[in-house]
Amino acid sequence: MSSKLVVYLHGFASSSQSEKALLTADYFARELPQHRLLVPDLPYTPNEAMACLQELLQGQRPDAVIGSSLGGFLATVLAEQHQCYAALINPAVRPHLLLAKHLGRYYHPVRQQHYEVTQDHLPLLAQLAPAKPKNPALYQVLLQSGDEVLNYLDAVDFYQHCQLDVQEGGDHSYQGYANRLPDIVKFCQLA
Repeated sequence: MSSKLVVYLHGFASSSQSEKALLTADYFARELPQHRLLVPDLPYTPNEAMACLQELLQGQRPDAVIGSSLGGFLATVLAEQHQCYAALINPAVRPHLLLAKHLGRYYHPVRQQHYEVTQDHLPLLAQLAPAKPKNPALYQVLLQSGDEVLNYLDAVDFYQHCQLDVQEGGDHSYQGYANRLPDIVKFCQLA
């Protein structure tokens, strides 16, 4: 099988060193070494994150994006731009509403820099928000009802015509994620 380009996007206040990012990188290195997996450390401001992704892709179209939480939102934005496969794990649907409760100063452990989430970022996130997915067949959405950060029903509503997989219980980190990687790879036609 020819090499494909896959992008993994972490959530808010997370990084390329998060458990899911490391599990994904390890799985691809072990099982799918022919593919190119990008796991960037994204800035936490919307415009900077999108600029980082555009620079990272250098005009290339990803074959698939995998995103968790806020990374799921950004993966949706990318999937809509490029009409590629998207596997979303407990994705944020309206992050501008969620982050309104988390304004303030943060520290990015991998980039080793402070950043600030301000009221000015919220309309930028709202502008990025796509309408319903144009091609629902390109989306796999993995949700756990015990998500303590996001209401999984928001994602059920937004992605209602996509391949939805709702597990009872669990939490925002998505318990058992490593066991779902083969399903994600199969859905995204990477194996």
